[in-house]
Amino acid sequence: MINKVGFLLVKPQLPENIGFSARGLKNFGFKNLDLVNPKEIWPNKKAIATSVGAKDILKKTKVYSNIKDAINKYDIIYASSARRRDINKRHLSFNQFIESIKKNKKKKIGIMFGPEASGLSNDDIAYSNYIFKIPVNKEFESINLSHSIILVCYEIFRNFRPSYFKKEKKLIDVISKKKLSTFTNFVESRLEKKGFFSPSEKKKTMLLNLRNIFGRMELSNKELRILSSVFSKL
Repeated sequence: MINKVGFLLVKPQLPENIGFSARGLKNFGFKNLDLVNPKEIWPNKKAIATSVGAKDILKKTKVYSNIKDAINKYDIIYASSARRRDINKRHLSFNQFIESIKKNKKKKIGIMFGPEASGLSNDDIAYSNYIFKIPVNKEFESINLSHSIILVCYEIFRNFRPSYFKKEKKLIDVISKKKLSTFTNFVESRLEKKGFFSPSEKKKTMLLNLRNIFGRMELSNKELRILSSVFSKL
């Protein structure tokens, strides 16, 4: 589904933001970034510099002279706006925006952002199906263009790639209980020689605590060898 989503920057003013936006897209697996009437000449060295590892996205970026041509390849267009518009267009909360994308996941989706200083005009928004707003602190609602894009990318990614948020690192080469028991017996004997278990009546509780500590660690064979060497030296 992610490959069906494209991002459209209308009249972007800073080429650096275009590069940062491309980088944000690639972080979350998106590939489509197009421009409408960028302020500076395209292609642009500043944008390429800030894109870092996302130069491949910028190489495929197309520049359009008007929104009408830019949106032709999409079925649905969402327009980002920091303020509510007095136009006959459905305004979506950010959650509603994500739910709408999920509902339309089989369609080609375009997400439109305006210039940094002013945002999309009402004429620009007229080409969209929906308007959405990223929820932010009401005392400071201005978000950098590339930051807005990366927030949207992350939320779509989170909803369509849930497996990335559920994966846990699989522990490999974890020592057997027999090896752990041998190690703790070894530690016990060393500590006994050093007079660690004092007073003697607390030895049982102290050993229990030590076994619990090492038991929680899920040590690998390499880690066990390191700890054994450390205790041997001590």
